Amino acid sequence: MKNVIVIGGGFAGLRFIETLDDKKFSVLLIDKLNHHQFQPLFYQVATSQLEPSSISFPLRKVLQNRKNLQIRMADVEAVDPKLKTIQTSIGPFPYDYLVIATGCSTNFFGNADLEKHAFGLKSTYDAITIRNTILQSFEDFLTVDDSEKEHLLNLVIAGAGPTGVELAGAFAEIKRNILPKDFPNIDFRHFNIHLLEGSAHTLNAMSDEAKEASEKYLKELGVKVQTSVFVKSYDGKLVTLSTGETIKSRHVIWAAGVKGNLIAGIPDGSVFHHNRYIVDRYNQIKETEGIFAVGDVALMETPKYPKGHPQVANVAINQAANLARNLKAWQEKREPKEFEYQDLGSMATVGKHKAVVDLPFVKFKGYFAWFVWMFLHLMLILSVRNKIIIFINWAWTYVTKDTSLRLILTSDKKSEEVPVS
Repeated sequence: MKNVIVIGGGFAGLRFIETLDDKKFSVLLIDKLNHHQFQPLFYQVATSQLEPSSISFPLRKVLQNRKNLQIRMADVEAVDPKLKTIQTSIGPFPYDYLVIATGCSTNFFGNADLEKHAFGLKSTYDAITIRNTILQSFEDFLTVDDSEKEHLLNLVIAGAGPTGVELAGAFAEIKRNILPKDFPNIDFRHFNIHLLEGSAHTLNAMSDEAKEASEKYLKELGVKVQTSVFVKSYDGKLVTLSTGETIKSRHVIWAAGVKGNLIAGIPDGSVFHHNRYIVDRYNQIKETEGIFAVGDVALMETPKYPKGHPQVANVAINQAANLARNLKAWQEKREPKEFEYQDLGSMATVGKHKAVVDLPFVKFKGYFAWFVWMFLHLMLILSVRNKIIIFINWAWTYVTKDTSLRLILTSDKKSEEVPVS
């Protein structure tokens, strides 16, 4: 029985394990967390619409029916392709096949000040930190000097892809319906949500209809949308844009790019820009043998996608499933199947009742699109319990225009946020 090590329990790692024939392979899953995180709904945790536990799933529970599977919590430090071992914080492990499904993290493009002062949104911890900080800022507003108040009333979101658009829409909804009730002494007409985008449109990777509709919906919600503009610098208090304009803000959320999470030991020639491993049509990393990368960290060039596939969950899931079937095919001396991505479409929600949906055969927007978005995301949630909890939360918010999840969770040590899942 061949020994397979999987690094990462995200969408790709889980789908690979669930698809792999557990009678022919033994699997060791290594992750620094003990739970899977449902990334598409991080923004709802950040905006107090969902609790972290609603979108977090213990790996041992999810995979408890799998045979020949072990799970270890550890940091993977390096790979030794010659010895076919990996070095971790709890010791070395040998492998016959290695599957790297480490996903990606926020890319600040080498800007140290941005990395120090801005928030990313690539983990449950990031989402809780944003929630804590934004809620705390309104508590602070009641007592700070007038000179500091403007900094607290400007929220800047850099990047108008799906994450940025959904964040901006969600914050605009709570600004309109919730915060004025919680803080009647604050005039939220002066609370500004700035959405900045370097390209010419919001949701630039989607259809023209989606671009136009998303910008229209955001402006109707009161979001200040600026396109063809970049963040030049940010020192924790002042955002300087490529146009020379400045915005006073204590809160900048960076949703303008990602980079793959690499592991030491893989040949340098196998890494492309933005930290993605160059893989062949079977997801094997260039210049290696028996080492594969799937999902966001993999760059596969195909005739349909000469610059690589989009870094979305559907690509990761399908690559992982195809690789699992190919490992079995190789074991049985059968011909493996090259990966070919069938794009099923993309979507984004904008506030409470609006969304845009691009499917291969039709494009639509508005109220119906919002229902489609909700249904499909509920179907992707792993457990029935969490599906019910999320549905009840959404239904309650829909009826009452309110949530009861606006908790500031901190430790006894000042300013140290405690991640809760």
